[in-house]
Amino acid sequence: MTEYRIDDLARAAGTTTRNVRGYQDRGLLPRPLRRGRIAIYTDAHLARLRVINDLLKRGFTIRHIGDFLSGIQRGDNLAEVLGLEEVVSEPWSTATSTTMAAEDLKDLLNSGNPAHFERLAEFGLIAPKGDEAHPKQYTILDQETVSAYGRLVKLGLPLSGILDVHGRLDQEMAAVAKVVISAGRRAITEGHEDGWLPRTPAESEWAKELLGEMRHAGSISAHNALDRALDRDLARQLNDYLGRARHTSAENPSAD
Repeated sequence: MTEYRIDDLARAAGTTTRNVRGYQDRGLLPRPLRRGRIAIYTDAHLARLRVINDLLKRGFTIRHIGDFLSGIQRGDNLAEVLGLEEVVSEPWSTATSTTMAAEDLKDLLNSGNPAHFERLAEFGLIAPKGDEAHPKQYTILDQETVSAYGRLVKLGLPLSGILDVHGRLDQEMAAVAKVVISAGRRAITEGHEDGWLPRTPAESEWAKELLGEMRHAGSISAHNALDRALDRDLARQLNDYLGRARHTSAENPSAD
């Protein structure tokens, strides 16, 4: 088995030593072996790093990756056992990514506040490139969302407020996702105990097809339900707003 020092491991995985240490601190990466004061990493660490990097590029957040890896550890490579690797690893998100200079990102968002950039990274919207304390470049993991927020900032909305709303929306969407995925779990185990595994190729193919169709139906349903909810609430709040405007105008006719 190949052994690595932390610099060699980071280089082989296409990441940075700071990221390696950060993943260890978050429990995503096993601690290295110790030979005196020297930390020794193995091919298992390299494989885990490559999985983490791949999931990050696909738009998963560190929190989601931690949950995913914990589940895989408990299930002893459950995805492979089920024959569902493509279904499980294929991201639902289709957000596009790009690379942007730190100065350009600051200009886009009209902010150089490190706290703002930390929140953007926490939400899985951006990721710093390099190992510097002040990165010169960022990977924009969700180009459409970051660009949309940049346009809102240019129209006068504060970035801090936008990020507050994003955080609340992210929590609400996590609840929706739990409903959808839990329904899929119940459907898979219908007539079986929770934790059931397919025993035949036909059962595996059925489970794979079912999860694939539920992915498709869940995405469409959630997206369209959100659009309808936005339409309803926009109409309600616009009506309320115009009513208040008429009331204010009646009370202060000289303001017209």
